[in-house]
Amino acid sequence: MTEILSDARKWQVHRYEPSRSFEELAGQLGHIAPDLDSWGRRFGVRDGQRFLIDPDGRPDLRVNACLASPQWRNLGWRTYRDYAYSVGVWLNFLVSLDVNWWDAVEEDAEEFMFWRVTDPTNECRVQTNSFSRDLAALKKFYRWMGPRYGVADPFHDIDAPRSSRQEDVKWLDPGGYARWRDLGIRGMDLSGRPDQWWRGRNEQRDATFCDGLYGNGLRVSEWASVVLPELPSYDRRRGYHTGQLADACAKGGYGHAYWTPRSAMQSLLAYTEGARAAAVRRAQAAGRYERVDGVRMVLATHGSKAVTLEGARGGSERKAWNDIGPRTRLRLFRQTAQGLEPVALWLNEDGLPRDGRGWEHTFDVANQRIAMLGLESFTCTAHMLRHSFALKWYAIGKLVHAARLGHLSADEQRDFREQFGDTWHLVQTMLGHRQVETTKNVYLEPFRALDVELLLAHADGFPIEAFMADVFTGHPRVRTDPLTVAR
Repeated sequence: MTEILSDARKWQVHRYEPSRSFEELAGQLGHIAPDLDSWGRRFGVRDGQRFLIDPDGRPDLRVNACLASPQWRNLGWRTYRDYAYSVGVWLNFLVSLDVNWWDAVEEDAEEFMFWRVTDPTNECRVQTNSFSRDLAALKKFYRWMGPRYGVADPFHDIDAPRSSRQEDVKWLDPGGYARWRDLGIRGMDLSGRPDQWWRGRNEQRDATFCDGLYGNGLRVSEWASVVLPELPSYDRRRGYHTGQLADACAKGGYGHAYWTPRSAMQSLLAYTEGARAAAVRRAQAAGRYERVDGVRMVLATHGSKAVTLEGARGGSERKAWNDIGPRTRLRLFRQTAQGLEPVALWLNEDGLPRDGRGWEHTFDVANQRIAMLGLESFTCTAHMLRHSFALKWYAIGKLVHAARLGHLSADEQRDFREQFGDTWHLVQTMLGHRQVETTKNVYLEPFRALDVELLLAHADGFPIEAFMADVFTGHPRVRTDPLTVAR
């Protein structure tokens, strides 16, 4: 986040990577370079641990002690990363005010909130939910600093602004999604035929990824983290295939079951046997995998539950997939008859595992292409696909509940919903949201699982596209197929 100031003097966020080779640093660091890995282990430095360099190019030992503390390192890896960048944004904002972080007061915090969320001169404004993350990070930062260095918390009495996120939510119905994918990802023209000028190279991978997001409702970072051994076995008789998202890859560490439709699974199999396999062959022929730093070898997999890895110092260790985070997964390789191969599902064209952040670029490019076709407002983001997934299942859930409860009186239906939950409880299960009340989590779980299976049975073959197009055409925040509407 060092781009938020025009001045070249900024705080910069870096991370330790002890697993990398430091031979290239030997000329700069002399005898220190070969021992960086042992130095890191000696001082408890972990792979991926963040540290900050101040505008003069020096580390602030107090700030970095906070980021290295158990209270911070025990955060989920995404939360830890995001919190570190939130601290960096705050420190850079203070540079623009010529204020030290230990001298900041509540007025500075209020100015920061205005600049971060509202100030029209700030081109890097964020939504209120993103600022809430900043606020949580900075309150945690000052809670750690306060008792150790006598620093007051300028954010103590600052509350996050009211969210306007609901007003920003957009959806795509099934026809709208299919049109967006075909135009932006697959390179079709407005008539639905292949565009002769299309030069896309990764349309099979990208279309498969998007079909998965729209079909299973996972967050983009979650779907991007899935590895080959975690994929459920394909059964053409099943309308939906059940997968399990690992705790280490889920937002908030809350792994859960997810369901991928048959059509998306078919696309996934075609991708693994097509574009992915071709990328692996090219990388093997070029010897690319032998040059990857920090490789962890997979010695054996045990279904979709566990894996045996080569130990860092020899030997082996067995770990549950549930405990292996996204960054480690990018470095996992297995030996095949043809040579080394990543176990990551999603690969770049060069055959190397695709970092989850790269998918933002995929959506940006797709939206730019669609805008060039004259449909500037017909855009989509990865999170829109998750919202659209929820809308689809809400529509199905309403129909199923109506069919099951239509014979009950209004009072009986209300009693049923209070006891077992309404359609949103079902959608919550499909999305993998954590329930706040522990009791409801415990007592609703059997009912939720039962109703999910019921929904899956109804959804297989249900004319959801025609149903949603009829219901939501004309809705200001649901995007249907613009060409169908035009006709």
